[in-house]
Amino acid sequence: MPYTTEEGGRLNNFAAEPKVYRAEPPTKQQQVSYAILGAVGFILVAGLLFVAASVS
Repeated sequence: MPYTTEEGGRLNNFAAEPKVYRAEPPTKQQQVSYAILGAVGFILVAGLLFVAASVS
């Protein structure tokens, strides 16, 4: 752990920095999965809004 000593002898502990990496773009299969999940989520929210509007 990287410690530094400040005035008066106090120790200051810094967090360990994570390793930096470049994000990979999604593959075609991941893009299809995201589109399907988005459509299912949209249908779910639209259905909940319909039920809420019809109940009130």
